[in-house]
Amino acid sequence: MNVLVLNCGSSSLKFQIIETDLDLIEKNADKQKAKGLIERIGSQSLVTLQADGKSANKQAVPLRDHRTALDHVTKWIISHDAQIPGIASLGDIHAVGHRVVHGAEKFTKSVIIGDDVIKGIEDCIDLAPLHNPANLKGIYAARELFGSAVPQVAVFDTSFHSTMPETSYLYAIPYQLYRRHKIRRYGFHGTSHRYVAYRYRELTKKKHEETNVITLHLGNGCSACAIKNGKSFDTSMGLTPLEGLVMGTRGGDIDPSVIEFLMHKEAMSMSDIDAVLNKQSGLLGLSGLTNDMRDLLDEEREHNDRRATLAICIFAHRVKKYIGAYLAEMNGAEAIIFTGGIGENSPTVRQRVLADLDWLGIEIDENANVGMISGKEGEISKPGSRVKSYVIPTNEELLIARDTVRCVKDVPRRW
Repeated sequence: MNVLVLNCGSSSLKFQIIETDLDLIEKNADKQKAKGLIERIGSQSLVTLQADGKSANKQAVPLRDHRTALDHVTKWIISHDAQIPGIASLGDIHAVGHRVVHGAEKFTKSVIIGDDVIKGIEDCIDLAPLHNPANLKGIYAARELFGSAVPQVAVFDTSFHSTMPETSYLYAIPYQLYRRHKIRRYGFHGTSHRYVAYRYRELTKKKHEETNVITLHLGNGCSACAIKNGKSFDTSMGLTPLEGLVMGTRGGDIDPSVIEFLMHKEAMSMSDIDAVLNKQSGLLGLSGLTNDMRDLLDEEREHNDRRATLAICIFAHRVKKYIGAYLAEMNGAEAIIFTGGIGENSPTVRQRVLADLDWLGIEIDENANVGMISGKEGEISKPGSRVKSYVIPTNEELLIARDTVRCVKDVPRRW
């Protein structure tokens, strides 16, 4: 099957075409055939399209909405310029898999999209007002373009965390607020945490129920997850993706009283404060320079910038706190796994996160750590380290494609 995987943001559309099927999944022989990204939808859009084994095609194209953006993508897919093997017409796209950020308590696994599922995703908009509407745009556009003959599947960021116990997901607020409004920790990046835990089992030959690890998805968005007996036991993001670790532009954990304080001291509205906490905080807010960890490391190295160093140190410190908390919650773990843009590509950040944890049995091999960049996968801990450390590049699109196949074939997932 050729599966088109869509990840739609408010003004963006990211896609991959992945050839997969049940037998290919079993052999781990899935194949990416094409990928691309469209940014700034609604104006002069920036379009990057790339067929496997070929150079990327970059251009600026006026695209007014997600429907026209997807139409542009599909025309390229079947064009002479793309020449994607096995794809000559839209009929050669056999299913569409969609990333959906929030499924609340309604969706605890990936599902085939019908009118009832769309209604359920719409009902979750209050919990993810920045994300679910964008995800729905992709679903509406794909339904219009492909029609009912091509099955579509929703894969939810939150579903992996549906196994958390009440002690992990409930906030210590009046219980009736949870009952009335479902205010609780949901967690995000579930597709990424689930994928790297699967790859860890493949590398170590561990059984699902024997897997006790801490996964760290570190990128512009960041989250930690405690995986106990193969299931999500706790995670750092909460009702929204704002809680938890320091991120590119999100502040993570703060005292909620800061909100009221800013309202009085700065005469800020709730909308203003929401913008500050989501778009002006984190690495950007601390450094005053950028939300990009690569630029901050360059500033520290080349100019000895104090605030760049401060931002990096606070980022690593917050991750270290969550590692300690999860080790206590789980009564230990067998491994810590780094993924995401920063987690996969920054030896410096990994070293700072894991420094001075030898008392807990966490010892990093500096040579292995420095060599683990650019999509490499493997262990970075010393041979005698009681708690192992790994770098495993995430592949959320592959997991979405595989879940799409399983839903279409009506086969339960094993992980």
